[in-house]
Amino acid sequence: QVQLVESGGGLVQAGGSLRLSCAASGRSISAYNMGWFRQAPGEEREFVASIDQNGHSFHYGDSVKGRFAVSRDNAKNTVNLDMYSLEPEDTAVYYCALDLQAGRVAVHPAEYAVWGQGTQVTVSS
Repeated sequence: QVQLVESGGGLVQAGGSLRLSCAASGRSISAYNMGWFRQAPGEEREFVASIDQNGHSFHYGDSVKGRFAVSRDNAKNTVNLDMYSLEPEDTAVYYCALDLQAGRVAVHPAEYAVWGQGTQVTVSS
């Protein structure tokens, strides 16, 4: 059973940058598409980014396009989310997730089977 653990969250000023990492254990994630979501208090979980199993295809939510970049290192069993030009509206708990079904771009939380515990990102104005 694969387990996911996010890290790298914290407090940053508006305009700053952060890198989030998602470390997988228990099995290799190299065969699976991976996603990042975020959830602010009182809000639904929002799609942020996804990356295919090979790291060649990416998709981003409209609110982060051009500011965030997703990557993966299958040798290290990790997925990263680089966040630039952060805005207070980016404040949320960020989660990484694994999609067990190959061959699709999954943007809905229900499509992901395995989740990490989340890491808090707070952007001050």
